[in-house]
Amino acid sequence: MVSLRFPFSFSQPPRPPHRPRASSHYHPAIAAAAAAVSAGIGLAVSLKSANQVEPSPQRLSSPMWAALSLSDAPTSTGTAVEPKTRATFPTALDGGRRLLGIGLRKNCVLGMKDINVYAFGVYADDSDVKKLSEKYGMLSVSELKENKELIADVLDQDLCMTVRLQIVYGRLNIRSVRSAFEKSVGSRIKKFSGADNKELLQSFTSLFKDEYKLPRGSVIDLSRERGYVLRTRIDGKEVGRIQSSLLCRSILDLYFGEDPFDRRAKEDIQLGLASILQKEI
Repeated sequence: MVSLRFPFSFSQPPRPPHRPRASSHYHPAIAAAAAAVSAGIGLAVSLKSANQVEPSPQRLSSPMWAALSLSDAPTSTGTAVEPKTRATFPTALDGGRRLLGIGLRKNCVLGMKDINVYAFGVYADDSDVKKLSEKYGMLSVSELKENKELIADVLDQDLCMTVRLQIVYGRLNIRSVRSAFEKSVGSRIKKFSGADNKELLQSFTSLFKDEYKLPRGSVIDLSRERGYVLRTRIDGKEVGRIQSSLLCRSILDLYFGEDPFDRRAKEDIQLGLASILQKEI
């Protein structure tokens, strides 16, 4: 069993009240390690690189970094907390899909102010990931977390995965989401296919109809189901399914591909994948 550390905290039961000194819950090493990872949907404004790490606010109820025994995650009913926005994500989703990592997407408005648009969590089906054990099972965690071929295989193969987006910007509208996906997903489709494929892109973006509202706390689930079917849900309601391996790969690539929205989140996702494969040794 491999125990890993993630840059988000896990909710814990309330503790008996006490009054520690102001410095007892704060340590420079923790503050330096805990980061608000940068990444998110566009609002027809310029996007800022997500490679910068910022200190995240101190949480009083749980440690800034939480050790998670990933072998227990699929059946766990716990939650993980994105430290900057305090958006919460279940550690298990859709049956056996395990939370691998979470991140934060930001927009830079007019080059002056960062806006947190949404937090996201990436999940993978345990049994599907274990199918890669024959190829990767004998590699160490340190080898796997630097292995580019592992990410390429996860993006390309028919593994069930979900990317959950939780809206944290209160003034986001569905048109902005649609426009952002046209740019980001469209660029990935062209990257992998060498063509614009506007018909495929339109089939996806048209799912985000004007009638849908996205107040703060709204959830969008983008899931790759068996047979390379992209299943899209908004606040639990399914709004469409599209069978396309190219579309599935293009969307997942945004979050843990070669040029992800959030590099820190990608590192955690790859570490989570490594932990699943390590259990097979």
